[in-house]
Amino acid sequence: MIDQLKNKVIVSVQAEGSEPLNTPDCLLALSQSVINGGAGGLRLCGIKSIIHIKKEISIPIIGLTKTNPTPINWLEKVYITPTIKDVKDLIKTEIDFIAIDGTGRPRIDDSTLEDQIDLIKSEGKIVVCDVSTFEDGMNAIELGADMLSTTLSGYTKETRYKVNIGPDFDLLAEFIAESSIPVIMEGRIWFPHEVKKSFEIGAYAVVIGTAITRPHIITKRFVNAVPVLE
Repeated sequence: MIDQLKNKVIVSVQAEGSEPLNTPDCLLALSQSVINGGAGGLRLCGIKSIIHIKKEISIPIIGLTKTNPTPINWLEKVYITPTIKDVKDLIKTEIDFIAIDGTGRPRIDDSTLEDQIDLIKSEGKIVVCDVSTFEDGMNAIELGADMLSTTLSGYTKETRYKVNIGPDFDLLAEFIAESSIPVIMEGRIWFPHEVKKSFEIGAYAVVIGTAITRPHIITKRFVNAVPVLE
């Protein structure tokens, strides 16, 4: 199954809260659109959306859940697939890839990263660990992760300083040099040349989200470029 993602662009099709696109039908339409554009995989959030979209598409899905609303102290807490119940719900959707927080931060049900990995693997599913540092990744590999993703670089207390410096190519390069499992590049990919660079460094696949599927943020980037005229 992992081979299906090799050298693919994976699109993260997500919406939050009261955003107009945050319905299963809208997210399905977005998913079908990015597949038409050549996406080789989807990264989807939420059990209802995953079930709805999975019935209509055939490419691999990396599934996750998120704490809703996002906790105020999100830099310090797990909010991606935060509990064993979330893992069990994702397993029931029959997707093959399950994304979890691969850091050592506390989970709200007091489960551990090892608990989640063991449960996912016991059901024959593939564990994608979203990590923020090299140490996170090496620990996740030791615990049995099947794939790493640089998703959380810039989104933890220790790495927050990276959030405004673009994709974390340095972390990707560290993983490529030392990781025994495939590494996905994810986080702040905005331009085609960044996708190319990721694959040149050695990424197994590249995830793109906001730059493709968050029209209000895409629009804001252009609006902010309008010069202030006196």
